[in-house]
Amino acid sequence: MNVDLVSSNSNGDLDEQISQLMQCKPLSEQEVRTLCDKAKEILMEESNVQPVKSPVTICGDIHGQFHDLAELFRIGGKCPDTNYLFMGDYVDRGYYSVETVTLLVALKVRYSQRITILRGNHESRQITQVYGFYDECLRKYGNANVWKTFTDLFDYFPLTALVESEIFCLHGGLSPSIETLDNIRNFDRVQEVPHEGPMCDLLWSDPDDRCGWGISPRGAGYTFGQLFA
Repeated sequence: MNVDLVSSNSNGDLDEQISQLMQCKPLSEQEVRTLCDKAKEILMEESNVQPVKSPVTICGDIHGQFHDLAELFRIGGKCPDTNYLFMGDYVDRGYYSVETVTLLVALKVRYSQRITILRGNHESRQITQVYGFYDECLRKYGNANVWKTFTDLFDYFPLTALVESEIFCLHGGLSPSIETLDNIRNFDRVQEVPHEGPMCDLLWSDPDDRCGWGISPRGAGYTFGQLFA
């Protein structure tokens, strides 16, 4: 069978799925599973400090607000016409976490060099069982299979990005346990977000007006001042 034809057919199916998702219509459970398998193959090859080229549009938390995501694409331009870097927290709180994260993963599979999706503290099994994504999956699919498929995939999301070797991007903040980017590159990120330690800090820490390190009021990570930033 012609390999180019297979690739073309695969992209055609993916384009149809992206078009469906852009209408805020979820994929079937089997389609989600197949999509996440493809995404895993791509994400496995990415670094804990993923290089990103400029120009790039950098976006923060989406939290299931699908229509906000659609507005971001309307203003910033569609992928792949615009390069995007999303810095985590795609699910929970909003009503459309399923459609939001599925669309971003589909775009990652279709245009892997044009979009980077980092892990946030809500890309976690424990957190999503409390803040809505788990319940949304049960409501929309009748079981927890899609939730499990996505939370397994979240383990492979890069932790940080480095734009043009100059701009360090991540969901949370710094860690007193991390001195160099090579420290981050050497992490085994394929795991549930730990309750403490440097990987936890990258996803939970927050900047603060005070100098030095502080204990985070959120119960995970640290606060850090300008001196360390």
